[in-house]
Amino acid sequence: MRGRRPAAAVVVAAGLVALTTGCAHHDGATPASSSSASPSGYADMKKKVDAAESAAAAADQDAKNTTDR
Repeated sequence: MRGRRPAAAVVVAAGLVALTTGCAHHDGATPASSSSASPSGYADMKKKVDAAESAAAAADQDAKNTTDR
C-alpha cells in the first residue's frame, strides 16, 4: 500500500514539530538553580516523540510486510 510510507513521514514530522514547538519558548539561559533538572514539559514531550517514532517504525514494518507478500 503506497499510503503508509507518506503517513509514517507525517507522523515523524508531527513529532518533530511538537518537539520544536515545546522547546522554542525557552529563549534565555537556564537558571543555575534548575541546571540539573529537565525543562518543564520535557517528560510529556519525550512520550510524544517516542510514540511518534514507534508509530513510524510500526508503519514501516507494516509496509515492508505488505510489500513482501
